[in-house]
Amino acid sequence: MKKVLINIRYFMAPLLILVSMIGVLVGGQFAWTGVVLFGVGILLDTLSMPMHTKGAGFDENGETNGIPGLQNAVMYIMLPIFALLQVVMAWRIYQYVNGVPVEPGMFMGFPIQMGMTGAELIGATISTGIFAGIGIIYGHELAHTKGFSFVISRWMMALSGSSHFCYAHVYNHHLELAHQDDPATSPRGRSIYRHFWLSHMGQSKFLYKMEEARLKRLGKSFISLENRWIRGYFMSLPTFILFAWAGGPIGVACMFLIWTISNFELEALNYMEHYGLIREKGQPIDYRHSWDNDNMFTSWFFIEIGRQGDHHDRGETHFWELDEVGSPNPGWGYFTEFSMALVPPLWHSVYKKKLATWDRDFASEGEQAIAARVNAEVGYEVNDTPSSYAKI
Repeated sequence: MKKVLINIRYFMAPLLILVSMIGVLVGGQFAWTGVVLFGVGILLDTLSMPMHTKGAGFDENGETNGIPGLQNAVMYIMLPIFALLQVVMAWRIYQYVNGVPVEPGMFMGFPIQMGMTGAELIGATISTGIFAGIGIIYGHELAHTKGFSFVISRWMMALSGSSHFCYAHVYNHHLELAHQDDPATSPRGRSIYRHFWLSHMGQSKFLYKMEEARLKRLGKSFISLENRWIRGYFMSLPTFILFAWAGGPIGVACMFLIWTISNFELEALNYMEHYGLIREKGQPIDYRHSWDNDNMFTSWFFIEIGRQGDHHDRGETHFWELDEVGSPNPGWGYFTEFSMALVPPLWHSVYKKKLATWDRDFASEGEQAIAARVNAEVGYEVNDTPSSYAKI
């Protein structure tokens, strides 16, 4: 029973993704279900801030409490669920564009609202974008696998136009973490809004350059289906065709809004996981180069993705086996931090103090020298007294 309960707690996000999709399907005011659920997530994450948790852990026989077959099945099932989420959204767009009357109807014996108003379409689009973005955590997990699972990850990310992430995350981010050569690591002073664009495009550029060099070595043309950068964007074509068919320009506009929201959430995770941390080029990646997050709600909702220190040390380790390794911890959950990041002055006022603590207690001498220079450039200097530092 203990193992079952431990594993069930990781079903929070999949269940809410389904609830959000059902809200879009039912229509009317329920089209905004995903937006409401996200607001509830912020509230619960903030209220649970004092509560911290360990990973799934191990039983008395040294066996993991995670049930690999169950957790892997959930991750694989998320691909068709995300595809279905897009189909439901496309159907709603089709109804709106074609002027289907707003009136009571039935779907498989259940009452729904046929047709959709403009406000409801906006709510459905935002809700779909939010939970498509939250679902990216499964694409991230599978990106650290090989073969069939990696292909599933690519298709999952392609649903948001970001299949380049899989290669860039493994071959760029995990090798260049906390250095300026890693576009996914935000330097000090950058806002989440600027980081979203620079990180997204930087990771795409990385795969572009990687494929350019690889195909040149093989004596093959860059313009070909052998190019994994090009092939990745072709994998997003079914989504584009679906939304274009469903609503023409309006459908494509909804698709791009969904993609923007989902990718913004992806880059928000990168932003919160490594913001402002520094590593000298050529020096080994250490636990100190990631912000850990063991907030209870965040850990369960985001399937332990907050255990960044251990994840970057053991990249192919299953999420349920990750543990606390002594990385700096800001103390808030991701929903709470995300809300803070949306207000850059607030974010910077808090993090310049947390980074001052990191500079003092975690950084090497070389990293301290780099930090001193960067702090002066972006205005992150604080008075060198104990009271001026924030606890990590």
